[in-house]
Amino acid sequence: MNYIGSKYSLLDFLQETMEDVTGYKDGDSYVFGDLFAGTGVVGQIFKSKGCKVIANDIQHYSYSLNKHLIENVPEMDDSLLGHLNSLQPEKGFVYFNYCSGSGSGRNYFTDENGMLCDAIREELERLRKNSEIDEGTYYYYLASLINSIDKYANTASVYGAFLKHVKKSAQKKFVLELLPVIEGERGEVFNEDINELVKKITGDVLYLDPPYNARQYCTNYHVLETISRYDRPELTGVTGLRDSSEQKSKFCSKRTVSEAFDDLIKNARFKYIFLSYNNEGLMSLDAIKEIMSHYGQYSFYTKEYRRFKADKDENRNIAANSTTEYLHCLVKG
Repeated sequence: MNYIGSKYSLLDFLQETMEDVTGYKDGDSYVFGDLFAGTGVVGQIFKSKGCKVIANDIQHYSYSLNKHLIENVPEMDDSLLGHLNSLQPEKGFVYFNYCSGSGSGRNYFTDENGMLCDAIREELERLRKNSEIDEGTYYYYLASLINSIDKYANTASVYGAFLKHVKKSAQKKFVLELLPVIEGERGEVFNEDINELVKKITGDVLYLDPPYNARQYCTNYHVLETISRYDRPELTGVTGLRDSSEQKSKFCSKRTVSEAFDDLIKNARFKYIFLSYNNEGLMSLDAIKEIMSHYGQYSFYTKEYRRFKADKDENRNIAANSTTEYLHCLVKG
């Protein structure tokens, strides 16, 4: 997925830095926490390296993705793929609320693709309710549906708005594609407030990748949230936002971010803590250094990287094409 804050392009930098700081090598068995997990790109790498991964995110679509990527291990049953891709289109919640043909006024997906998404989503719920598939299989296909349908969205990368005219990639007929099944130890995945969860878990290496600015993920990806939950929420406004008041992150507010971060570091029972943050975030570099230094030995590493693609698509006034990613490191005392 083309995801805000994705660390896909920074994976080598993250792995090399963590190895240098911790001394852990590929194949070493230790507990790795990825508690702002997003699409799971970091956690699945460390799972494949031999770690037991604890993943968490307050967004349910992220929870679904990581339930598969982190908790499922080979061999998974892929025999349902043909059945799901052969289902007849069905007018369900996605069609009635996110497709223009329904009269909703929203143009997130073509009518056919919205109905195909509904058909698969309804079938997964039926199979689960009737105990025809287990939880692991359910999340295997649900995660794959979330990942797949995103490729057909008629947006400029995020779901804050839809495009007036249907772009070429969104015109293609939707086909469900399965996500890979990651080799490694079965991990644990949570869908909780990170500041509460961190008090209940322990581990060796903790990786933190919180939001850097005031843009809430719950509004940027609200359509995927609804597909994941399939809870038929009441939607409001032109863009069809769901009520996400309980998912607002304290890390997206300048007023609350420093206190939330200090509380998180204080309660984290991990020896090594790594924080990804860029030079334009809500917390200043000095504030991060002051907080982390209070709890042990602090250092940082930097890497230049290109901006998220949607910055250009949203026509926001951007001064530079790249930002500096900081990996803040703490060896907790």
